Amino acid sequence: MDELRLPYRDRREAGQALAQRLGHLRGDPAVLVLGLPRGGVAVAFEVAQALHAPLDILVVRKLGHPGQEEYAMGAIASGGVCIMTQQPGPGVSQADIDAVIARERDELSRREALYRGDAPRESWDHRHLLLVDDGLATGSTMRAAVAAARRHRPSRITVAVPVGDRTTCASLSAEADEVVCAAMPGPFQAVSLWYRDFPQAGDDEVRALLAQAQRALEPH
Repeated sequence: MDELRLPYRDRREAGQALAQRLGHLRGDPAVLVLGLPRGGVAVAFEVAQALHAPLDILVVRKLGHPGQEEYAMGAIASGGVCIMTQQPGPGVSQADIDAVIARERDELSRREALYRGDAPRESWDHRHLLLVDDGLATGSTMRAAVAAARRHRPSRITVAVPVGDRTTCASLSAEADEVVCAAMPGPFQAVSLWYRDFPQAGDDEVRALLAQAQRALEPH
């Protein structure tokens, strides 16, 4: 992907651009695309469609600094994974941190129940898991996602994003088997800057995309 084409029009275009970088995986039966809700699912949907691969989700929640929610002090993911990326600093008690973790665990459980419903989760064991988000800034949520995915004994983990901070993408290479960042512009600052249309993704959109992806794989 030529960085001169940035910003992307929207997550759909970003997903299509990312899929071009992953074209060698098309038709590989081991590949399972995991979107990080909510924004990453729209990107992951386009990747899954292009690769003719199934789509699933891996729910991750950023742990915002108490009083400054936009700054991540860590992240949690499905399966009880909790990663602290930095110390909150003076004035923040362990009780404050525990309250943030408890709140985000409740939201994580809510989203998993809402998005999956009663549908059984496809086995991730011995699969090539493609972890997809709409961008990488600090990488805290993706690190939690990789740690959660590792617990399922996959054959390979690839982190794939349409745009990311160059340093973050490089650092994740030590944790994932491969990192694919379609564009790494600088100075990076924020994921939203590299999209013309970057609305807040909703629960209904996630559910609709998962259902559409499932229908696409059903025999006609």
